[in-house]
Amino acid sequence: MLIGQFSHNIDAKGRLTIPQRFREELGEQFIITRGLDRSLFVYGAEEWQKLEEKIRALPLSKGRDLQRFFFANATVAECDSMGRALIPANLREYAGLTKETVVIGASMRAEIWDKEAWEAECGKMTGERIEEAMTELGF
Repeated sequence: MLIGQFSHNIDAKGRLTIPQRFREELGEQFIITRGLDRSLFVYGAEEWQKLEEKIRALPLSKGRDLQRFFFANATVAECDSMGRALIPANLREYAGLTKETVVIGASMRAEIWDKEAWEAECGKMTGERIEEAMTELGF
């Protein structure tokens, strides 16, 4: 399970340090793709396969946008000896990543955020919003 949040900077070559705990969970190669709210989603091979199977099981009329969104923008990544993964330019641009980032654990995936965007997203997570979601799930 991927949990926690870590602040890292992207270097001039577009490389980002992936936290050690996340590298252990994600494996040697992992998938980085566009995520929701202008973040990037990072999946280990097993979780990526589950996502792919769910999307492929949808009728084309319902699944094609998801296929395009996730798969057309996906890249296989691996970390160098310093624990850094190259984030392709198109994904950096999509998520607005320039320097300061936050890498968070979101259970079965990691997310990569521009630091300011992450802080703004956290501001949206009000107690009422969380309580409503918990009530809906029966907590």
